[in-house]
Amino acid sequence: MAETPLRLNVEHVTKTFPGVKALSDMSLRVRAGEIHALLGENGAGKSTLLRTLSGVLKPDSGAVAVDGETLTLRGPLDARRAGVAMIHQELQQVPELTVAQNMFLGHPLRKGGIFVDRAAQEAAAAKALAPLDPAIRPDAPIKTLKVAQRQIVEIGRALLENARIIAMDEPTSSLTPSEFERLAVVIANLAAQGVSIIYVSHKMDEVFKVCSRATVMRDGQLVGEVDLKQTTERAVVAMMVGRELAVAHHRSSATPEIVLAVDKLTSGAKVVEASFELRRGEVLGVAGLIGAGRTELLRLIAGADRPTSGSITVNGKPLTRHGARAAIAAGIGLVPEERKRDGIIPQRSIANNIALPSMPRFAPHGLIRRRALRQEATKILQNINLRPLQIDRPIRLFSGGNQQKGIIARWIAAGTQILLFDEPTRGIDIGAKAEIYTLIERLAAQGKSIVVVSSELPEIIRLADRVLVMRQGRIAAELQREELSEQAIVAHAVPQSSAN
Repeated sequence: MAETPLRLNVEHVTKTFPGVKALSDMSLRVRAGEIHALLGENGAGKSTLLRTLSGVLKPDSGAVAVDGETLTLRGPLDARRAGVAMIHQELQQVPELTVAQNMFLGHPLRKGGIFVDRAAQEAAAAKALAPLDPAIRPDAPIKTLKVAQRQIVEIGRALLENARIIAMDEPTSSLTPSEFERLAVVIANLAAQGVSIIYVSHKMDEVFKVCSRATVMRDGQLVGEVDLKQTTERAVVAMMVGRELAVAHHRSSATPEIVLAVDKLTSGAKVVEASFELRRGEVLGVAGLIGAGRTELLRLIAGADRPTSGSITVNGKPLTRHGARAAIAAGIGLVPEERKRDGIIPQRSIANNIALPSMPRFAPHGLIRRRALRQEATKILQNINLRPLQIDRPIRLFSGGNQQKGIIARWIAAGTQILLFDEPTRGIDIGAKAEIYTLIERLAAQGKSIVVVSSELPEIIRLADRVLVMRQGRIAAELQREELSEQAIVAHAVPQSSAN
């Protein structure tokens, strides 16, 4: 049987930025109709390689060929004309425009070469979307669609442009399990039609489910190419990080002492009469479907939103004033889901980001005691293994995992005793994930009390002493450690009408 021909052949590509060799003699081979994973830790060079393929960056050396034809990519338009499409993690769409307008953005259909032919655009968009998701209306504003549907629109746009290669960067980072299953079917159908997919993800279970082969990168170089049907997740992770990750076992540091009591906390229909207790040294998981009220519950406790009723008690004292300042003063800190939007000041140094809730200590008379701040930041960041250990570097220049470490360091510096983690490892690579897990467990062992919201059930089960399952704004169940399983969590998370 003849081997499927090569669709994409990247050979010996090198790309250097000032002081950094982002790609070094990198090669990638993807066959026609193949779903091919591109794997590596943050900083491995995956994004640089994809930006090179999509014409955003010009390589210093090396060659890119599609179906045997060597390409000269002067920009993204050349890449699209060659049949290479890129679907970014943060979707590149105009919210106020319709689905069809977004699909024809930059190359509208015109009547008589002058006026945009909206009817023709909507008809063509409907035809492209029909086999993907016929429920998506071409005339609907893109902002009214779910993230999963917006990704389908991007795939439809790529097909309108006759894409032969579609690169997907973290396509499921904001999807529910059922939305992932739907996307997996769409991807499989595209591959069956001969479209080649490059799939970038940190979720190894998804990679093994969707992809047939993988190319592994580390430090801008090719580590190897593997058949995923003939290897294990552990072996692939070892290739990515350059070492075997230790198999971790859950260890509880929970004590009987109650540090936080939430009683009938309510915020409209988003959170309805939520009641629970948190113990010193405990890691309490909060699970549920997206939209179940998990993030809203954390924001109420952290003072980011105001409840309509209910109470919060910290160490036996009622939290009478609602607001972020009052919560911080009571020893509560939030590590938010949207790290870049809500968790950092991108242009400021990581040291200055750490100081934000502790300014009265570092600037008692209005002027920052920079030496004291630097000493404190260095000590904490060294202890939690920031890489690189450059405390004056703008936090935006660090990887997602190291930005997350900076936010955690902020609350360590503030002496915070109750830490609320909302999706703590979203967009973080497998090696940094393990470090965040270890850090959470270490904080619990030091007597800090932790609440973790996560959409990844293995993560919840790995970390939690106990799990609250939310459904439609309410706490639907409380599961003890010995009761934890993915099946048990899902059974309580799914509305009963959907489960029947």
